[in-house]
Amino acid sequence: MQTILGANGQIAIELARELRRRYTDQLRLVSRTPRKVHEDDALASADLMDAAQTRQAVEGSSIVYFTAGLPPDTELWERQFPTMLRNALDACRATGAKFAYFDNTYMYPQDARLLTEATPFAPVGRKGRVRAALAQMVLEEMARGEIPVLIGRAPEFYGPGKTQSITNTLVIDRLKAGEKPRVPVRDDTRRTLIWTPDASRGLAALGNAEDAFGQTWHLPCCDERMTYREFVTLACEAFGQPVSYKVVSKLGLEVAGIFSKQARELRELLPRYQHDNLFDSTKFKHRFPAFDVTTYRQGIERIRSEAVN
Repeated sequence: MQTILGANGQIAIELARELRRRYTDQLRLVSRTPRKVHEDDALASADLMDAAQTRQAVEGSSIVYFTAGLPPDTELWERQFPTMLRNALDACRATGAKFAYFDNTYMYPQDARLLTEATPFAPVGRKGRVRAALAQMVLEEMARGEIPVLIGRAPEFYGPGKTQSITNTLVIDRLKAGEKPRVPVRDDTRRTLIWTPDASRGLAALGNAEDAFGQTWHLPCCDERMTYREFVTLACEAFGQPVSYKVVSKLGLEVAGIFSKQARELRELLPRYQHDNLFDSTKFKHRFPAFDVTTYRQGIERIRSEAVN
């Protein structure tokens, strides 16, 4: 049995699809109100803030994937994420399950350096500090050595379905609505984005590779690091719209934060949009050389096709 904690998000849905395609027909999907991805998925309702419910949800699992997310609310992250992760780790240790942690890059320096698995943590802002503390908790469990543990880390998403990301919100969703895209801060910095199905496929590959445990892995990204100008141009052309967009300045986003909670929650990430964001997944590609990474053109064409069908 392979179990996904936090099973309703886009990453978890794509993970369930990949696990069923390639690795197992015994899936358990766990959330407060879990929904089936396949007709015969096993569902378990659990509040990950509750240790007993979490342990019951993972009982009998060979591997547990932690893909749980929370709304972009800093106080909620600080209050709930550490407890949810601790309960999951304790449950896996108690039941002997392997643990695969899906992580993001909020704890990394927000500058132009090439980000590898060895990059030291230097979080900017409260959410960054939360993610650094969570990753450190997993690394300590890894060092403890009582259960196999791995980290699969992804940069900013773009993708199909209900993918939630800054790029989807400001570019993809606006094009779907026939509106002009927005670009945060600068359009000439290079970005590393990950196609959400690739992130999920990569996590599934790691979870089913015995030699992947005990390590941190950057999940597979396209080596073509486009600027936002190039990405938006490609997206506009795919949607058959004029290449036109607006760059929203840092000051503009800060002012918007006075009126919008969503914009306020974005402010601590603004430094990353002032510099190139270069995320290296060479380690994963060497270990899984047959993994087919989705190009930006392929990804955008799939989103467009989904939008018109």
